[in-house]
Amino acid sequence: MADSTRGTTRGTTQDNTRSNTQDSTRDAYRTVLGMTGAALPVVSFFGRLPVAMIQFGSVLLVTETSGSLATGGIVACALALGQVTLGPYVGRLADRHGQRAVVLAFSLVNAVAIAAYTAGAVADLPTPALVALGVLAGATIPGIGPLSRARVVPLIRAKGGDDRLANTVLSLESTMDELSFVLGPALVGLAAVAGHPAYAFAAAALLVAVCGTGFALHPTGRTAERDAPRAEARREPARARGAVVRPRLPRAVYVVRLGLVFLGVLLGACGAGITALTQELGRPGQAGLVYAAMGVMSAVVGLSMAALPDRFGLLARWRVATAAAALLSLPLVWTDSLVGLYVVVTLFGAIYAPNLITGFALTERAVPRERLAEGMTFAASAFVGGQAVTLAVAGRLAEAHGAGAAFALGTCAAAVAFLIALAARHQKPAEAPEEAPARAVA
Repeated sequence: MADSTRGTTRGTTQDNTRSNTQDSTRDAYRTVLGMTGAALPVVSFFGRLPVAMIQFGSVLLVTETSGSLATGGIVACALALGQVTLGPYVGRLADRHGQRAVVLAFSLVNAVAIAAYTAGAVADLPTPALVALGVLAGATIPGIGPLSRARVVPLIRAKGGDDRLANTVLSLESTMDELSFVLGPALVGLAAVAGHPAYAFAAAALLVAVCGTGFALHPTGRTAERDAPRAEARREPARARGAVVRPRLPRAVYVVRLGLVFLGVLLGACGAGITALTQELGRPGQAGLVYAAMGVMSAVVGLSMAALPDRFGLLARWRVATAAAALLSLPLVWTDSLVGLYVVVTLFGAIYAPNLITGFALTERAVPRERLAEGMTFAASAFVGGQAVTLAVAGRLAEAHGAGAAFALGTCAAAVAFLIALAARHQKPAEAPEEAPARAVA
């Protein structure tokens, strides 16, 4: 009887603990939404959706119009490299001049660039011309995802939010990224099945113009706008001497960026492998839907990350997430059926949000606030850069040796990311701008 009572008590305690954790997580999300307003996540989500559509859809669009997966990979690589090259510069502009004008200008230019790129692909222009248009479409991306993180995290902290609320923000932001990478490829896949991938690109151009403008003009943009002049004022004495003073970035920032590069390699290899395998199976239109299945799982896990206890530190989370990525990506190498692909990719999707959320959280802790927008866009660019190079390489690898070769490349990249996480060391949080150590940059 005593054992039975203890068992009942233990079960009740566990149930209560789970209930309290769920309530606490819901309260954290309510608090965040109360501080930012409900409209911001909506325009932020739809504003970043075109990025997912054109990144993944470029492979399908150009492969459809050119008849070559390798060409599709090369052009998609060019688009992503355009984003990687200019992305940090967009963040730096936002740090110096505020987000409103920067996001507004880039959103409108990007809409035109996407339309031109789509028209070029449909017209079957030569590969060099498509590469140039792809670079332009990528270089003008307004970076709403990383800039939203750079806007909302300081806003939450300024209103008294602690690390738990900051982590909740990053979980919400990464979940929106994952949902965009669910809906984006799914829309491209549905457009391909319904008629042509170009239909989805037309929608992407419209979305970035409308929702990018909405994000730029949202009232929370005033906070970033007010911070920028103060940062500029602190630089004036050094500028008068012919130098620009910027806070020093700690070593931890570069280590995290390197880890994100290899996470991007993993995603790029998986994207090429999924496209190649669905083509081998005679079901190319399923590629976007398979990608969406991976993103759904990632989004669900991403939302639950806010419930993790503080004692499970960021560095430990990063190591666990990268180890899980290497292990869960391994079965993809031997997957040879559509049903098996759906099952394995869905399970594999559980590791993506933890990796991205942890990478951005480590960046937010280490980067001085004066360089937060630049730091977030650079972190995103590191991830996209790894993905970009891999799209070109893995596309050719898959054409020559099959989908399994592309998946194997991804597994190797995940193993390297795990080794980088093991080598990382704890980093103290970045100081406030007024106290941050600075260096002169000629």
